[in-house]
Amino acid sequence: MQKEKLRAIRKKKGYTQQQIADIIATDVSNYSRKESGDVKIIKDEWEKIANFLEVSVEDIYEDEDSKVVINNEYNTISENSGFYNLLYGNNTNYNIPNSMIDNLQDYIKLLKEENNSLKEELKALKGKK
Repeated sequence: MQKEKLRAIRKKKGYTQQQIADIIATDVSNYSRKESGDVKIIKDEWEKIANFLEVSVEDIYEDEDSKVVINNEYNTISENSGFYNLLYGNNTNYNIPNSMIDNLQDYIKLLKEENNSLKEELKALKGKK
């Protein structure tokens, strides 16, 4: 799903995709895929982009199409699902223990902390140049 509101405001304000990519710490090709709807824009990125463009998140936000489905019978992943429900909703239909979900959520938290730490190190290194 194209992010038309985001694209329109970005262009109206005269910013390039590269400038927005820099704000969310990604490369321009990845940002281009985000703006075209091929890759999801996460909440933190929406907030950073809105702040940079000096608009509210609501001014640029467009819903993401859900693109993941778990099919336990065949153990496959396919499009158009509520993967979110697997982690946060009623997971009894998926036969996944709560402890496994808790472990995955803890791991995600650790990865986010590590990512933030690496971003800070990168900023420090850039500041030394």
